[in-house]
Amino acid sequence: MLLSTLTLTATTAAAGTATGTDMFSSYLMIGFLILVFVAMYFITIRPQRKRDKELKNQIGKMSVGDTVVTIGGVVGVVANIKDDEVTITTSVAHTMITFKKSSINNIVPRV
Repeated sequence: MLLSTLTLTATTAAAGTATGTDMFSSYLMIGFLILVFVAMYFITIRPQRKRDKELKNQIGKMSVGDTVVTIGGVVGVVANIKDDEVTITTSVAHTMITFKKSSINNIVPRV
């Protein structure tokens, strides 16, 4: 009986220290994961939001005569702005194309 009690006590004591180490290890792993997510936010998400905000401001300030590049790569000069649509002229033949403002990728203001 005494032997089984000593064995049970030793096993409990060893499990207690192992549990403490395991808890520290778990907290360390959770802290590392949080650090990785914070780093990913500052490396990828935040700069993209900043670019989107700048583009939205540029689109709001866009005027007739500015050169725009669409998401599809079409380059032209703004001929008309109406609500959510922009009409641009392209090429020498002055072809008129109408796009949504959301399809504009880059704006080069006239000089």
